[in-house]
Formats: sequence, C-alpha cells, structure tokens
Amino acid sequence: MKFRECDLSRRGLLGAALGGLAGAALSTRVAFADPGYTGDTLVVLSLRGGFDGLSAIAPIGDPDYYRARPAIGLPKSQVIAGDGTFGLHPALAPLLPAWKAGQLAAVHAVGQGNPTRSHFAAMEAMENAAPGTSIRTGWLDRMLGVTGATGPLAGVSLGHAMPARLLAGPTPAVSMASIDKLTLAGDSEKRPMAAALSKMYADASGLTAIAALKATATVRGATYQPAATYPATELGAALRDVARLIKAKAGLVTAAVDCGDWDMHDALGTAVKGQRMYDNLTELATALAAFTADLGPAGMASTTLLTISEFGRRVEENASRGADHGHGNAMLLLGGAVRGGRVYATWPGLAPAALVDGDLAVTTDYRAVIGEILQKRCGLGALDAVFPGVRPSSFGLATSRS
Repeated sequence: MKFRECDLSRRGLLGAALGGLAGAALSTRVAFADPGYTGDTLVVLSLRGGFDGLSAIAPIGDPDYYRARPAIGLPKSQVIAGDGTFGLHPALAPLLPAWKAGQLAAVHAVGQGNPTRSHFAAMEAMENAAPGTSIRTGWLDRMLGVTGATGPLAGVSLGHAMPARLLAGPTPAVSMASIDKLTLAGDSEKRPMAAALSKMYADASGLTAIAALKATATVRGATYQPAATYPATELGAALRDVARLIKAKAGLVTAAVDCGDWDMHDALGTAVKGQRMYDNLTELATALAAFTADLGPAGMASTTLLTISEFGRRVEENASRGADHGHGNAMLLLGGAVRGGRVYATWPGLAPAALVDGDLAVTTDYRAVIGEILQKRCGLGALDAVFPGVRPSSFGLATSRS
C-alpha cells in the first residue's frame, strides 16, 4: 500500500473505477510536523551490487590483504585518515572534513548471517531483515510503525518511482523519482485526476496519495536554494531532495535512497582517477559531502545517514583485476551525533584460516549496527518489533539523544 509516482497500486480502496490510480492506506493527518516523533531523520543509502568495503576502508595493517590483492590492494602510501590498521580510500577525500570533525565513521566486518552470493536473495533478505520468521515486510516499514509517525511524508523513497522493498508493508510511504516530478498517473489539465479525487472524497486528506501531493506541493512552492553544490548525478539529485524535505520540516522520519553500479567483477582498478572504484567512490563522497554542507550543523544534528549493501566482495582479486561476490563488508555512518573519525570493528583477519569460503567473515550483524542507531538516535526501545532477536551493537557509534 505504497504511493508511488506514475503507478499507484490499489488494494480495494478506490476500486477499479480509478483504474490503477491510488492505493495508499487511509490517513487523516496532513500536517507536516508529526509531534509523536522527535528522533533523527534516518537516511538509508543502499549501495547496490555488492560494495567492496575492502577497497573503501582498506585493512592496511593486515598483511594478508596485500597477499590476496597484489594488483588492486590500496597501498598504504595512498590512504587518507589511516590509523595503521585501516585507511580510507583517497577517493573519499571530499568526506575528510566530516571524518576529522567526527561526523563520519565506518564499521567493518559487518553483514548478514547467511553468506549467499545471489544479489536478489541477499538484497531481499537484507531489506526484510527478519530471517527465520514469517515476516514479509521491510524493516523500514516496521521502524515507521514503531515510531507511530503518520505524516504523508514520514517515509519516502527517493530517486526512483518504484517503491523500495525496505518500505514494503502497511505503513503509508511515498516513492518518487523527485519532489518536482511527483504526480498522479495521468493527471493533467485536461484530465485533472487529483482534483477529481478531492471532490470524490469529502475528507480528501484521508487519502495518502492526496495528502502526499499536497505536502510535496507545499515543498515545491517554497524556492529552494541549496547551501552546497551537488554533483549532477542521480545520487546527488536524490540527496538534494532529502535535504530539501529535512530543511522544509516536512515530517520526514526516514528516507531510502539507492546508489548502484558496485558489482565490480572486472576493472575495479587501482586507486587512481579513471578506475571504476575510484570514480564511483568519488561520486559517492562528493554527493555525501554536498548533503552534509547543505544541511549544515543544525540539520546534521538531527540526521543520521547509513549505508548498506547486500554483500561485500571476495578477499582475493580475480584475473580481471576485480573481485567477485563475497560476504563481510563495511558500512558508513554519517551524522552530527555520530562518534566518527574512526573505524569500528571486531576484526577477524584475512588469513586463509579466518575466511569464510574465501570471504571476509562477518563478526557484526548489520542489524545490530542499525539497531544501535535506532535506539540512540530514533527513540526506539526494544528492537524485536523491527529486528526480531537482535541486540544493538555496543560500539558506542553515536551519542544518545537527551
């Protein structure tokens, strides 16, 4: 029951007469601010394809890293913000100010329990985040349900019109390619479908679709001048819209954003401009740096962004100077309350005997990392309603809200 641009699924709400228009759950609240939620805006950035955490956050203090990756391993001389054990890839340089300011951290050797190398199976499991149960909703949908946030823009998937599986479930949420392009399918001057729906229902605010359109129209009506220059990429545009919603105080509780093209079986390359990993990390870092600057200290104080990816890459490079599907990975955390400037890890090592079928072992459940943020920054108590059977990590990743 998610409202999405261009094709709104229905579930018996509006009936066949509306021909595939709106199908969101009913909500009687249209006001932007949701007084029931006072936590951080949680931004979940999915790095699709299998992010190579071993390149981005290189374990430079582990000699087996260089034995496994003689061609694509990140040389110690090129890392930035290195601590002798780990070092950041030089393409992450746009984020160095956030790292030094303690707003950016990494968590290594994280992932799922099941070491599947199937993109589809791994992504589905990661977004469901309830293995071994009959739960079929997305974990962001469950998180929204626990917060009780019911505003029309409480949960938003940005950058594409298809609903994110993270938000799959009964809690109303909106999927849109962009704020400026959000419309009902077929709505035009000659065919004013939104107006027709408003007339059809005496309390038009009861329609999630109409409420979302009203809310985004209000955001669009205010001229937006970002305080930073975003890169001309899909990720840059999506993060710009997230910042726009946050600064408009539109009641945004969580946003899901995708960033793809991390499946580097070949030509992952060395740490120089023009190589795939270098260029992708540059685009990622530039967009995140713009997002941070746009929100400024006040906005970042109540925002936490984290990255997830379905799996990491294999430890050993392949003959094509890439890395195949692996297991353990790294996550990035960005926010004003993040205890950053360091890499958190229970490091298992990369010696052959320490690997899981050739892959980096997972020593920290990715849900435990998110769980710590949910408790400390989003006001959640017990995690069972979101992540059944999971306890939050004890790394001390962020300060708790007072």
